[in-house]
Amino acid sequence: MKHFSNCLAQLLKERGVMQKELGEALYVSKSRLHHWIKGRAEPDLEMLARIADFFDVSADFLIGREDEFGNPIK
Repeated sequence: MKHFSNCLAQLLKERGVMQKELGEALYVSKSRLHHWIKGRAEPDLEMLARIADFFDVSADFLIGREDEFGNPIK
C-alpha cells in the first residue's frame, strides 16, 4: 500500500497538519504514524476510515482507487 503512505505524507504537508496533531486526533503513537508514513506498516480498516474522516477524503482516495475528485482510477 505504498500509495497510502505517499498520500498520507502529502495530505499532512498540503494541509499543514503536524504528525503530532494527527496522532493525537487518532489516538495513535508517533511511532505507529511514522511507520504508516514510511510505508513500513498499514492501518486497519477502521483506522483507514478515521484517517479519511480526519482529512475529509474517501478511503478509496487514500489507497489510490480514486482521485481527489472522486473519479475512479484505473
